[in-house]
Amino acid sequence: MTRRSRLLTTATVGVAAALLLAGCGGGDGDKSDSNDKIAGADTGASTSASPSASASAAESGRPKIELPSDLSYTFEWSKTGNEVKDAVLADSEQNIKSVDLAIANQDPLDNAYRYYFEGEAAAQIQTYVQAYVKAKARTTGHFRYYDPVVNVSGSDQASLVYCEDQGKAYDLYLKTKKVNKTAVTKDSYVLYSTQLHRNGKGVWAVEKLMSVRGSSKCQP
Repeated sequence: MTRRSRLLTTATVGVAAALLLAGCGGGDGDKSDSNDKIAGADTGASTSASPSASASAAESGRPKIELPSDLSYTFEWSKTGNEVKDAVLADSEQNIKSVDLAIANQDPLDNAYRYYFEGEAAAQIQTYVQAYVKAKARTTGHFRYYDPVVNVSGSDQASLVYCEDQGKAYDLYLKTKKVNKTAVTKDSYVLYSTQLHRNGKGVWAVEKLMSVRGSSKCQP
């Protein structure tokens, strides 16, 4: 199964299926490769970029993300001191929340996630959200993100690799209000990789994303 819920399989959304579904336990997790290899995971020295590339450039036009009160997040990634890297991390927090907003709104074309995802990644998110709409369900619980590695190239290209703990994240079925609670297993921990670019709005938008469920790099 894929991140946070049990609604999708990897085949449905391809390599990004684990983005938000199913790691809350269960035995059908995405199969990680033997070496936990994932795009952007090498942590060599990053290229310094112009500090003028900041998330604040687009602040006035950002969508407002107001989520249900039963959803909460912990982002265990501190300021790096590099303005570009910090902007990547800040926008990544918003892109994660924007997908949950689309699910809560039951809208596969919700404006918020389309602000933070483009191209291939946006199409994957649309398919993912549509599965929740079809199931009449949304996400609930607590999500923890940790061990980020940011690399930047020039002023407008970056990658972010990070871990997600889905152990306290579940699906809530809207009609019955039933929460599908599942046991925590190694597959509750997922390694993510995103490729981003700084678009004309000054936003670090996700172009590509990948995941490795049960990665040894993310285990407690």
